[in-house]
Formats: sequence, structure tokens, C-alpha cells
Amino acid sequence: MRILVIGGTWFLGRAVAERALARGWHVTTYNRGRSGNDVPGVEPVHGDRTVRNDLLQLAEHGPWHAVIDTSSSDLAPRDVLLATTILRDQVRRWVHISTVSVYEGWPHQALTDHSPLLDCPPDADETYGYTGEDGSPTTYGFQKAGGERAVTEAFGDSAVFLRPGVILGPGEYVGRLPWWLERAKRGGHFLAPAPASQRIQPVDVRDVAQFALHQAASTTSGGYNVTHPDGTSFMEFLSGCLAATGSTGAPAWVEPAVLKEHGIAQWTEIPLWRTHAGVWAVDSSRAVAAGLNCRPIAETIRDTWRWWAADGRPVDHPRWAEHGIAPEKEAKVLASL
Repeated sequence: MRILVIGGTWFLGRAVAERALARGWHVTTYNRGRSGNDVPGVEPVHGDRTVRNDLLQLAEHGPWHAVIDTSSSDLAPRDVLLATTILRDQVRRWVHISTVSVYEGWPHQALTDHSPLLDCPPDADETYGYTGEDGSPTTYGFQKAGGERAVTEAFGDSAVFLRPGVILGPGEYVGRLPWWLERAKRGGHFLAPAPASQRIQPVDVRDVAQFALHQAASTTSGGYNVTHPDGTSFMEFLSGCLAATGSTGAPAWVEPAVLKEHGIAQWTEIPLWRTHAGVWAVDSSRAVAAGLNCRPIAETIRDTWRWWAADGRPVDHPRWAEHGIAPEKEAKVLASL
């Protein structure tokens, strides 16, 4: 197999490149060379995927059996369309990393792979879409839906869309799991969102990478929700963080209404907490049938702590600063209980 990984230097892109090399595949990575070091063993090509001449130079390094695009999250659909159009004659199939945010019903409704998508043209610019008053749908979701349309325009039935919810694991750049691990390590009582039995579905970055490679070598098409099929309860998740860090801390389970009264932001100040009915109700059975294999979330927690404790350094990213409640705010809420 000859594959092109767009991205390839950090988190999911790096995990894809490393595992493709381990399979004995020839791997070309394409990025600007700004966010991380190239994986040893790849054929690195540097350029800007939004610049036509750069993409034309990239095409000269083909052909490839498949592209795995891990770097389009901040791009407008028209930029995705530019790349797919230029590379179409050099690639057999395109595996596109998308998101559950492309669904009309996200995060209010339970989702399957056949749930309706947001509507966005494949040539839309970065201004297309809107964010609803309750935070859904989002401009981001419209943009990603348009990106999927752009891939379909060029690749049709040779296009595959992986739609993760939350990806965790070693190398995480968003900061959700590292924040919880650091909070567990600090010990004492800490805020936890009730009910403790609430199940969550984060998936390990290494498992997403393996599934992306499986799809690159497959002949299937269409969309796959990529969420943990078993999930874990919030209590089990936090217990895993305490066990991994060797902490004697203890969660103080607080009802959502109380957390809202104190103005605590869902999803960011308390990472992974969101009360919308569909946020953790995403069916991934089609992906599982097609080869998605998810390790226990406890293993993801353990390995992330090992990476983090060994001076793990994620790529500098603005989303990192969004996550986690300030200690003084948390203390104030705990004192009021």
C-alpha cells in the first residue's frame, strides 16, 4: 500500500503514519512543517494544502492507493474541494476524518450512520453556517458537512467518512483527559457531574488510526460513526484517573442543576460533561461490523497518564486553554454544598 496522510505529525495523523509504517506501507505525509516533527520513515512533503501550486507539487509524488485526511478540521469546504479536485487522478480512495457535529440532530438526538446531515455546499467559504442559540447546530458542523460534500464531489463511492465524537489518548492536544488526570492527581474532593452512572463514549486515538488504515485498504464507502461501542460510566472514568495517578482524591457528585446555578460551562470547565440527550448516544455498530476495535477506556487513561507523566508535550493549540475549571471557582462550589 502507498498512502498519503494529510497531516501526519501529531495526535491522530501521527498515530496513522506510525501504524501504517508498522504494516510495511509506503507513507507520504503532507503538512506545513509547523506543528511537529515528521515521523521517521515517512516521505515528508511540506506545503500549504490551501495553495493550488503547493498541491500540484504534492501530486507529483503520487500515485497513492488512498489518502487519509486528518487535517481539515479548520478548513472551509472550498479548501477541501481544492485538494480533492487536484489529487483525484493520483488517488483511488479518500478516507476523511469528519465529526458527529455534521448531523442535524447533534447533540440533542440519538444518532446512527443514517441520521440526516447538515446542508452545506461543497464550495462554501468559511462564513457559511451558523451556531444556534443553544449551541447547536454549529458553524463548525456546517463546515465539516460541506467538507464531506467536497470529498464526495471528487470521489463518490470511493469516499469514506469517519465521524468520531471525542478522541482521547497519548498525544492529545485538546486537553480533556490530561486535565482530569491532573485534577485527580491533585487530590482532595473535586467536582464531578452527576449522575455517576452516565455513560460516555470517548475512543482511543490509536483505535481510530487503525480503523482509518483498515478503511484505506478496504472497498467500502460512506459514513461511520466512530465512538466506543461499550463506553464507560463517568464514575468508572474518574476511578480510572485516580488509579492511574495513584491519587486518594474523591469525586463530589453534583447534580447538573446545581452546576448550572454556579455558571459552570458544560464540555469545557468540566470536560466531557454535557447534558444534551444525544451527546453520548451515538451508534457505532456499522463501524464495529467493518472492523473498529476499541480497547477498554481504562487502558486509554493509563497510557495517557504514562505519556503525560513522562513529560508528554502536546502540540500547542488554543483549545487547551478552554478546558478545566479554575481551582478557586471549584473551591467555591464545593464549599457551598
